[in-house]
Amino acid sequence: MPMATTIVTRSRTRETVLRLSAYLTIFVALVLTLFPVYWIAANSFKFDIDIFAVPPEWVPRNPTLKHYDEAFIQRPFLRYALNSFLVAVGTTTISVIFGTMAGYALARFSYPWQWRKQISFWILSTRMMPPIVSIIPLYLFFNYFDMLNTKSALIIAYTAFNLPFATWMMKSYFQDLPVELEEAAIVDGDTRWGAFLHVALPLARPGLAATAIFCLIISWNEFLLSLIITLTEQSQTLPIGIAGRVTQYSTYWGEISAAGFMACVPIVIFAFMVQKHLVRGLSLGAVKG
Repeated sequence: MPMATTIVTRSRTRETVLRLSAYLTIFVALVLTLFPVYWIAANSFKFDIDIFAVPPEWVPRNPTLKHYDEAFIQRPFLRYALNSFLVAVGTTTISVIFGTMAGYALARFSYPWQWRKQISFWILSTRMMPPIVSIIPLYLFFNYFDMLNTKSALIIAYTAFNLPFATWMMKSYFQDLPVELEEAAIVDGDTRWGAFLHVALPLARPGLAATAIFCLIISWNEFLLSLIITLTEQSQTLPIGIAGRVTQYSTYWGEISAAGFMACVPIVIFAFMVQKHLVRGLSLGAVKG
């Protein structure tokens, strides 16, 4: 066999092995990622006795909506879900708006000495402390202003923790955008604010989408602050409601699975809605060349 043919055959074999290895890695990653979600969904449709069957019942043989009825009809999980939705949307909206403006200011404006670096570090340093450290001051603060057991207290607390990350994420996106585009808009007669609204903001849509998803997931899943600040059914969020089904007498795995599976749905829907914006556009190299 000629040497050239042998080299080509070895190259194709190596390429095939690499491709199969990549497919196998992706398959394993998908199984590890999706199996917990599938198992929660499967358990939510089983009777209690089937959840702990040995060997495991991988697919529900007698599917039932019993746990969904108990969670969302007989118990106030719809109220918990509505509270989570209002708090998560409010927190995400405020964090993205203020984080975008703060990130743009840090990325574009000039500061004397090294204040830009100092301010950026101060903003991020507030996120370095564990949330549990701030529990007592936050509780006393909201108690002083009579805001305990309110959704507005949760929105304020969550925004305080999300805003540093939102600011840093948007700052990095604005720094990657070519400043020449905004300068061209200002030369054409637009104002600084107009250049921000009409040029920088549309180009930063991938950053806005990523920041919004980050803030929404953090706010939707947050547990510790909600556990301390809210004690009433009218203000508690879905994670607190789910944890409440673990009692000293029994653990209601069916209801927990049903509520947990439904808690994943809004985040998945939102991620699908904004996924096209997560891929960076061509704007980063618009004036480079």
